[in-house]
Amino acid sequence: MLIAGAALLLLAGGVFADYWSAKPIGTKADYVGRSACIDCHRDQAALFVGSDHDKAMDFATSETVLGDFDDATLEHDGMVSRMFRDGERFMVRTDGPSGELEDFEVKYVFGVDPLQQYMVEFDRTADMPDHEIARVQVLRISWDTANKRWFYLRPPDVADKLLPDDPLHWTGIAQRWQTMCADCHSTNLKRNFDPVANRYHTTYSEIDVSCESCHGPGSLHVELANEKSLFWDRIHGYGLARLKGLDPQPQLQSCAPCHSRRGLLDDQFKPGDLFTDHYNLELLRPDTYHADGQIKDEVYVFGSFIQSRMYHKGIRCTDCHDPHSLKLKKTGNETCTSCHQHAAGKYDVPSHHHHAVGSAGAMCVNCHMPHTTYMEVDARRDHSIRVPRPDLSVKLGTPNACSHCHVADQLESIGEPLKKTFTTKEYSQWLMAAEQGNQVISDAISATDKWCDEACEKWYGNDRKQPVHFAEPIVAFRRREAGSLEGMLRLAMESDETAPALARASSIAELVDAGASQVIPTAKQLIDDASQAPIVRAAAVGAFALSSPEDARRTLLPLLSDPSRLVRTEAARMLVASGGYQTLTGAEQLRVDQSLSEVEASLMETSDRAGAHMAWAMLCERRGRIDEAISAYETAIRIEPNTTGPRSNFASLLENVASQNRSPDGPAMMVRVRELRTAELPLLRRDAGLAPDNAPIQYRLGLSLYLAGEMEEALAQIERAVALAPEVAEFQQARDLLKEKLEQE
Repeated sequence: MLIAGAALLLLAGGVFADYWSAKPIGTKADYVGRSACIDCHRDQAALFVGSDHDKAMDFATSETVLGDFDDATLEHDGMVSRMFRDGERFMVRTDGPSGELEDFEVKYVFGVDPLQQYMVEFDRTADMPDHEIARVQVLRISWDTANKRWFYLRPPDVADKLLPDDPLHWTGIAQRWQTMCADCHSTNLKRNFDPVANRYHTTYSEIDVSCESCHGPGSLHVELANEKSLFWDRIHGYGLARLKGLDPQPQLQSCAPCHSRRGLLDDQFKPGDLFTDHYNLELLRPDTYHADGQIKDEVYVFGSFIQSRMYHKGIRCTDCHDPHSLKLKKTGNETCTSCHQHAAGKYDVPSHHHHAVGSAGAMCVNCHMPHTTYMEVDARRDHSIRVPRPDLSVKLGTPNACSHCHVADQLESIGEPLKKTFTTKEYSQWLMAAEQGNQVISDAISATDKWCDEACEKWYGNDRKQPVHFAEPIVAFRRREAGSLEGMLRLAMESDETAPALARASSIAELVDAGASQVIPTAKQLIDDASQAPIVRAAAVGAFALSSPEDARRTLLPLLSDPSRLVRTEAARMLVASGGYQTLTGAEQLRVDQSLSEVEASLMETSDRAGAHMAWAMLCERRGRIDEAISAYETAIRIEPNTTGPRSNFASLLENVASQNRSPDGPAMMVRVRELRTAELPLLRRDAGLAPDNAPIQYRLGLSLYLAGEMEEALAQIERAVALAPEVAEFQQARDLLKEKLEQE
């Protein structure tokens, strides 16, 4: 018995020792590639092969290129582009950086369904290692994989031919792979832009979206799996992100970086991390979302989904989508009814949807997830998963799923040639035409909304649900209705159950943009409430752009140690922007400077954009770091020489320095000021011509004309800004002062 007991004790000790042994805290995993996963995960690998993630990007080969390169042509903008083969190479002859027709080799393909795009590499030097990628541009000539045709992918709402100096031209920065696409189409992407040489040395672990994009770097998992232990690691678990637990957030936040429209705080995100420690989710801006949060521009799902009841009920992506094939787990209405198994005949029957069985109107998604088509052929569904509200359309002018289908019933009423034009246009294009001032189309939409609202009233009667929606105070405020400011303040303080965090953060941001300093007390309450979502607290921090420097100091200084990176970096930035930095002691300024190192790192994640360097220059300038500001402005101009903004800011800085006699080079500085403003004028004229209805741009051109001595033209531009935005007092004051000056001459 003693021997058996000793043996049992020894065995138990061995098992405990096996369990207790663990990799050190802080052990970092590396990327090992999908080949390290397949042996143990063959079923998942089989589902993954051929998926949109697997086909997110690839080298251009006979196996991967879907488009017709058999001497095919496409006519657009008064020229003919040609797609052809040169041996094993796929070639496109089209207008290049010079504006003339040139031959370009397609090196990469992008995507597979419903379109495939083609990419060309520029600026590659002979000494670049094979694993590095130079600047890559995405052609606008694209292949429609469903209809087997070439088409020219125009920017939204741009009908004119794009010139080579336009950032929207396929050789411009808006069509640059590293800037617009790369992060989410390859695994472990590192942009590696050198702002001094103005060159890219981009790398990735795998060319497409592979296993480690979603599960995290796998070396630790492989190492643990190959050990002879009875247990997984007590500290590191499986060595991968845990995406299957009771809490849906780890999975949702692992999908969010590539399925959201967001700003980048750093490039260190790993699955399982908090989204807001690495990204800044875009708010409900009027150009990207409708006032009620429905999709307008491409927003990539996450911002929509977190508005939904499904999100607040704990639903996650893989409840509907297979995580490896990406296909829906069920077909048709079963995608919804597999969970919504209420009393028989409650939802998937005409008594609920009031449409013929099997028709488009009987499909759950068409009513609750209407689509918008982007990139001409890519229909994407709105994941806010909402009940159609034609009553809000009548009241607020927001879209609704009923009118999405039934607006076509108005074709007979709109007359020729609009009838012919809009026969093939989907709802979003009707909405765009109305927004651009087409009164006939606007009236047709309004009539449709009214008809749909009356139908719902007839169908549902007293049982019709019409709860207050967060869009109501937002629309009222945009319309400048009486009492709307108070409505926005109430919205900001709503709970998650009544208004999503994204809407509440957006209400604060709109109040700040409008200069409503009444938001500050509300902002203080939200900042002090640690239970608020980081996007809400970060938006509240932004309110201190409207406060006194002393108030900003008192409220924001403690936030420099906030656990949320989004909140603390916004606090550091706002302490400078508000003027609060100048009220700090030397030790406190040092704390802000240390926090601003995070801000600088965040900005430099997009160091290939002039805006990043200009933003850093402004932060340096306001802290009195003139040499750093000058360097940053010069970098901004060098990187994007056709961008407006850096020259004007740089000129103002030099003029200020020269006027204060802070440099013996004052006369030379003033020469440089004139050169900068002269170079800026044609860029501002270009922007004003491209955006004739944008009041701030017209105003900026007017000011620049004034500084250039073009007084009469300056007055005309500022008057145009006043006409476009009569509520902006700054525009009116500038116009009146300039008129007074001209009358005195």
